[in-house]
Amino acid sequence: MLNVMIVSGFIFLSVSIGGGIAWLFSALFRQTTHHLSLLCGGFLIGLLLLEIIPSSLQMYELLSLILGFLIGHLLFLILHHFFYQTNLQKQSVYLLTIAILIHTIPLSLTIGNLLGNATLGIALTASIVLHHLPEGFAITTIMLSQGEKLLGLLLYFTGFAAFFGVFVWLGYYTNLSNVSGGILIGISIGLIASTSISEFIVHNVRATSKINVLTYLLIGYLLSFGFHLVIG
Repeated sequence: MLNVMIVSGFIFLSVSIGGGIAWLFSALFRQTTHHLSLLCGGFLIGLLLLEIIPSSLQMYELLSLILGFLIGHLLFLILHHFFYQTNLQKQSVYLLTIAILIHTIPLSLTIGNLLGNATLGIALTASIVLHHLPEGFAITTIMLSQGEKLLGLLLYFTGFAAFFGVFVWLGYYTNLSNVSGGILIGISIGLIASTSISEFIVHNVRATSKINVLTYLLIGYLLSFGFHLVIG
């Protein structure tokens, strides 16, 4: 249990650092809501193309990823309809949060399986810190675009770390099959891709000039490339 708490602490540190980078970027350049949403959309598309999809194809079967993607897109349509019907203004935050939480499940279960191997401790810790910087950056960017305060972000990061810790603990006692892991990752990819394109990009292209749209999408993509270089 102590190891699980330590891992959860590193997760909280990682997403908080990523969130701090996003907050600093937003404070320095004072972006509008539309610009931050476009920035997040470009960042997430870059994260999918550069990091999540290539690594997923190396670890899981293509068929399970495709099946998961289709389920993820269907889930997006259902959740989008539900949030729209209830007039929730922060639907994109909830959709992205669900996608990121689902994405952490296979990784957290795998880490739980490896907790007993002391030789992997340092490498595992470094990997945890680095690989969750982008999640912290992405969720903070979109929350800032919705006017979220610092306390709300801290509560989210705490909940994220606790969620991760629960599945690390479960992973210590159970094993996740390759097919199940591929489907879960595919669901996450489907949710992130659908949310990025529909909520962060399409909904904001008419709110600013075409030059601004291309500029902020490119900046977001380049930021994801920077994270990719750090992680790689």
